[in-house]
Amino acid sequence: MSLWKTPPDLEQLNARQHNTIGEVLDIRFESFDDESLTASMVVDHRTHQPFGLLHGGASVVLAETVGSMASYLCIDTSKFYCVGLEINANHLRGLRSGRVFATARAVHIGRTTHVWDIRLSSDEGKASCISRLTIAVLPLGENLPRT
Repeated sequence: MSLWKTPPDLEQLNARQHNTIGEVLDIRFESFDDESLTASMVVDHRTHQPFGLLHGGASVVLAETVGSMASYLCIDTSKFYCVGLEINANHLRGLRSGRVFATARAVHIGRTTHVWDIRLSSDEGKASCISRLTIAVLPLGENLPRT
């Protein structure tokens, strides 16, 4: 049985990156199955730290992007919205080029919180970062940011 309340549409997910940090960092939603969602991000001057390695903060942006979108696909968006509550990351291996891939898998899908395990790896499949993201699921109309 699929995890998704809204079946992922990669074209729509990628279109949502327009005018966001996801577009700046070339984050692309790549694939999904019944239990996971995968996105990738470029590893180049846009995502490097001063020593030419993938910046840990950029890895966290990718992890939060794929995990947040996964939560969005698990809720009734006519009644709820999702916001990041907490994220952590353990950086395991430096990357200098190519693309980094992040796969989000649910640890917990509750009524008010979701927890995601997100694994980042190189083009060659070598682990580069492990992240855990906690999402708050809030009713529409409560605590919405004012625009």
